[in-house]
Amino acid sequence: LHDPPIRRCAIIVRGQPRGGPPPERQINLSNIRAGAMARRAAQGQPDTKDTPDEPWAFQAREFLRKKLIGKEVCFTVEIKTALGREYGIVYLGRDTTGENIADSLVNEGLATVRREGIRGNNPDQARLCDLEDQSKASKKGLWSEGGGTHTIRDVKYTIENPRNYIDSLHQKPINAIIEHVRDGSVVRALLLPDHYLVTVMLSGVKCPTFKREADGTESTEAFAAEAKFFTESRLLQRDVQIILESCPNQIILGSILHPNGNITELLLKEGFARCVDWSMAVYTQGAEKLRAGERSAKERKVRIWKDYVAPTANLDLKDRQFVAKVMQVVNADAMVVKLNSGELKTIHLSSIRPPRIEGENKDKDKRFRPLYDIPYMFEAREFLRKKLIGKKVNVTVDYIRAATGPGESTPAFSERTCATVTIGGINIAEALISKGLATIIRYRQDDDQRSSHYDELLAAEARAIKNGKGLHSKKEVPIHRVADISGETQKAKQFLPFLQRAGRSEAVVEYVFSGSRLKLYMPKETCLITFLLAGIECPRSSRNMPGGVQVAEPFSDEAMLFTKELVLQREVEVEVESMDKAGNFIGWLHIEGGNLSVALVENALSKVHFTAERSAYYKTLTSAEDACRERKEKIWANYEEKPVEEVVYVTEEKERAANYRAVYVTEICDTLHFYSQDVETGAQLENLMETMRAEIAAQPPVEGSYAPRRGDICLATFADGEWYRARVEKVESPSRVHVFYIDYGNREVVSSTRLAAMPPAFGTRTLPAQATEHAFAYIQVPQDEDVRADVVDCIVRDIQNTQCLMNVEYSGATCPHVTIQFGDTKDDVGLNLVKEGLVMVDVRKEKHLQKIVSEETGGGGLNIWRYGDFRADDAVEFGYRR
Repeated sequence: LHDPPIRRCAIIVRGQPRGGPPPERQINLSNIRAGAMARRAAQGQPDTKDTPDEPWAFQAREFLRKKLIGKEVCFTVEIKTALGREYGIVYLGRDTTGENIADSLVNEGLATVRREGIRGNNPDQARLCDLEDQSKASKKGLWSEGGGTHTIRDVKYTIENPRNYIDSLHQKPINAIIEHVRDGSVVRALLLPDHYLVTVMLSGVKCPTFKREADGTESTEAFAAEAKFFTESRLLQRDVQIILESCPNQIILGSILHPNGNITELLLKEGFARCVDWSMAVYTQGAEKLRAGERSAKERKVRIWKDYVAPTANLDLKDRQFVAKVMQVVNADAMVVKLNSGELKTIHLSSIRPPRIEGENKDKDKRFRPLYDIPYMFEAREFLRKKLIGKKVNVTVDYIRAATGPGESTPAFSERTCATVTIGGINIAEALISKGLATIIRYRQDDDQRSSHYDELLAAEARAIKNGKGLHSKKEVPIHRVADISGETQKAKQFLPFLQRAGRSEAVVEYVFSGSRLKLYMPKETCLITFLLAGIECPRSSRNMPGGVQVAEPFSDEAMLFTKELVLQREVEVEVESMDKAGNFIGWLHIEGGNLSVALVENALSKVHFTAERSAYYKTLTSAEDACRERKEKIWANYEEKPVEEVVYVTEEKERAANYRAVYVTEICDTLHFYSQDVETGAQLENLMETMRAEIAAQPPVEGSYAPRRGDICLATFADGEWYRARVEKVESPSRVHVFYIDYGNREVVSSTRLAAMPPAFGTRTLPAQATEHAFAYIQVPQDEDVRADVVDCIVRDIQNTQCLMNVEYSGATCPHVTIQFGDTKDDVGLNLVKEGLVMVDVRKEKHLQKIVSEETGGGGLNIWRYGDFRADDAVEFGYRR
């Protein structure tokens, strides 16, 4: 039933659909006329005006609508004009025994009889005249008093401020009548009770349409007519409820609710519509239902999806969904995962775009580092790294993006596997976007290669924009100034002492070059360094050399893979011991309580290097190496133990070098070590102290302004009230700071108020620390505390704060071992201690050193010899060890 022509009463009927929409047929009711409904003025014709309702016209239409819409009717055609217009009688039901619709209209006073064409012998016309007379007598409808002006509607064809109107409804359903269906997803609705006649587009979907070409002809998209009929047959002139959801660009979006279901979801499920992203975000009934309906139609390949091929159609189920371990985060949208088969695979997060710099191509700048120089790229990478590295994730492949060649403004891309990655039920892409650390890729409407959770990603981005997160923030972007000192020898030399003093430092492994060579990011120091594992000899990987490509050694790839899996992009601790001539730092790397050097040796992927002998890990390394060698694993597979041959070594006699120099002994330690200053540089130290103290007196430091840190070179006030150069060794609290006076060798615990920052002009670059640590050569240090205290007292009495002569005899583990002579008599201080029975001689293996060791006489029964010669079996009990 459509709007009837002016002063006409008509219905539209259709037969049952067979293979497509059935044809329409208009039947005009004979012998009666009803009022004309309101009509809008023709668009583009300013002279025309809106035509209002005639009295009782809308009520007549409503009477027929409620009685006939969707019902079966029977009709007879009485007259057919030359123009093809048909007039007849319509009965409700399957035959002419049903209710006569024209009679009912006249009886209710909603139509008048056209008496000018009445023939006296026509019983149907006579009956209509009788019914009209009865209606007049009863004063029904048109015949009621007052002329029916109260039945004329105030039809409004536009809403002055549609956005405010929609917001005022708060997405509550309002009653409406669907007056016209333009296509499957666009209708004209009469909103009740305000009688707004508006066009409503279904939120979240789009059906095939009828397009009008430039020449005036109409072209029809595939399934447009079927989609329109599907909506018409269910909604046209039906009572419905509409939720008005949004109004972008004066287009009203809404959802139409019918007692029999939601037309939007039905259109998708039957393959008459596709989802559209731009309006799906406002759909209030659950976007996932729309996606599910579209997915169902795609799987069944119905109607507009009859030729549909799924993006992952060529993949087996095991390749579409799998569990994998994350090995590396490549950037803010990609990662390398390890499958259960051991294969490594690069996965890109579906439908997201990492942070990027718009405009000029920064890749031309060799100093440009995307990870640190693109705003929020580092934060995005760190978010993924901390959340995923080393964890098992669920991967659902959404599509395979084909490889693309380079364009004018775009680089070439290899084939990409794009997937949704979840961990603990959390969609990683959604979490990344909700923090404003990535954006969503917008697609063409017909591009099906997108995330299976695209709507959740759109919602997450909307939240991030609303809350001003990350890339959407109006605050200043974070700046990361990261110094790369890899291969910078001079910078590395300056940095080395700091790392050595720091002990264990936190780091993140950024890259693995080989099993034992890594690039580290030091977060506290905000710098990048190249780090070599100490104590091991790892198989070398292949690399380009000036003379050609160096062939990789056996098991080099396995060693590199082992290191990658264990430490790549993990948080580790490193102990830096030294550096090589290329500016690479050498040391030990610890992760989760384990030593990487030891782990490589234990897995037969490295050998122990002789430099490990002086480390605390030497015993662990050698025992691990011995076990692998016995099992002949990996690098030891072809190991053959060499027969031991008896070798007679011929050694040349060396002469002891005596090169005594003048020193000033400043401090004697309880361990029998002592500190001395070189007399030759004494004048430089005095001048520096004098200048330094004069400058401090002129500009005294503010008390308490200096915050000490371990390893700092600073100024400290000694008990004599003077300032000296010192090194902070430990900070217990502001009132207890352990310092070491670098020019004198003594230590003290002071308050931080007695410390001040070191002026650069008086630092160790101007004059190195003057106090040098030494130990007595050829003397065994007593283990007994009382005996050792007697020896220290004697030495303090003899040589502290005096000028002596010193000769370096041999190197020790921590400091040189020396002999020292009194400055006046040239007597050996150590020899006097032996003669007085205070210490024992440490016999050296070197023959040229044995010559200067005197024969022990037992000390004449003095001090440690007062109970006889104990060396045979009781030395340990007396505090000595042979």
